[in-house]
Amino acid sequence: MCELLPTTYYHIVFTLPQELRSVVMGNRVALFNLLFDAGHYTINTLSADIKWLGAKPGMVSILHTNGQDLSFHPHIHCIVSGGGINATGQWVKEKRANGAYLYPKDALQKIYKAYFIKRLRKLMEQQKLKIEDAQALEKTINQLAGIRWNVHANAPFGGPAQILEYLGRYTHKTAITAHRITEITAKEITFTYKDYADGKKQKQMTLNHAEFVRRFEQHILPKRFVKIRHGGYLAHHGKNKRVAAIHEQLKLPKPMLKVIMPFNLQMLQRTGTDYSVCPKCKEGKMEIIASYLNHNGTLVNVKDLARQRLKNKSSPVKKVI
Repeated sequence: MCELLPTTYYHIVFTLPQELRSVVMGNRVALFNLLFDAGHYTINTLSADIKWLGAKPGMVSILHTNGQDLSFHPHIHCIVSGGGINATGQWVKEKRANGAYLYPKDALQKIYKAYFIKRLRKLMEQQKLKIEDAQALEKTINQLAGIRWNVHANAPFGGPAQILEYLGRYTHKTAITAHRITEITAKEITFTYKDYADGKKQKQMTLNHAEFVRRFEQHILPKRFVKIRHGGYLAHHGKNKRVAAIHEQLKLPKPMLKVIMPFNLQMLQRTGTDYSVCPKCKEGKMEIIASYLNHNGTLVNVKDLARQRLKNKSSPVKKVI
């Protein structure tokens, strides 16, 4: 909450033409990363122009891979601040506090498309993509270079409460939430979806189990892939100092210190069970102590070993079983 400042915030969505979805599916890490890079590059390029801002805004970007019908539809949602910081770290106020858009849609589309295609071709030249037919992909790219790519530039959020509500609703959601599933039979699953091609009408779709699972598993992200990223003055390196400096310039209260919740409290909050309480007597508190057998067959307490090695300034423990 302390990272939300008294400025306007806009919602920009970068999508990809459907002709590229198959190559993205086969190269998800590389092209998901490129999707983030292209979106951030576009926003930073326009923000640097004094005509639009002349500063670096704050960005929170979220990767989504699914449409309402569970089809594969990779796109990123970006929450972008109207104000930002310049090269000297000074806060620059937004130029259109009451505007319906942050940047011209045409400019967003052109820069985004040009950057994505340029980098895509570079990845092809470096043979960093798994492609069955490079000539066919090059032909597709040439065709896509001549059409408009969709970038949705929405009106600003109503305020911090609306931003937090949006983040809470979309940052950690799966491809489909349970409330949309209306019926499960022995052979089929029925769920509701919005048909955006038909005026956002609410409809129902029924799939057999195998097809439902096939569609759902398309949206399981690669291992350790980060789907929420920050840019501009919210980029992780040095973020706390930048945000604190902005608070001081705008004469805002100092940002609240971040609290790291202990693991047992996190589990208590999620499950309602206190894992630090002894499961037998239900009264005593337990402490988890990691140990391992050394080469002599002696049980060694990892905490004691770590303290001893720190005291001796020797190398850290390499492996704990």
